Amino acid sequence: MQNVPVCPKPMVIQLQGSLNAANVDRLRQQLQAGVLSEQHASLLIDMHQVELMDSAALMVLVSAHRLAQRLNKPFVLCSLSRSVQMIFELTQLDRVFKILELSTPLDLAA
Repeated sequence: MQNVPVCPKPMVIQLQGSLNAANVDRLRQQLQAGVLSEQHASLLIDMHQVELMDSAALMVLVSAHRLAQRLNKPFVLCSLSRSVQMIFELTQLDRVFKILELSTPLDLAA
């Protein structure tokens, strides 16, 4: 009999619209709850419906990523629009975050 490792599905958090100072508290709570969840071993942040993002939202993502690192929990961004991808490139945070380009946003969660 062979032991097959069980790979739990990641928690998928789907973000949408404009991520900015007006809704940053809700974003912070959502990401923190995901990182602290013991039911999922990793987080997949689906950003295919994010239109705009300001520095406040970017800092919330950085904080959630740092918390995930401290807890040794993978934190992955996926399906960034070109404009959002440019923000990560200009700030060089594309070197910090693991960013996947998925043709179907939830390919990993299947």
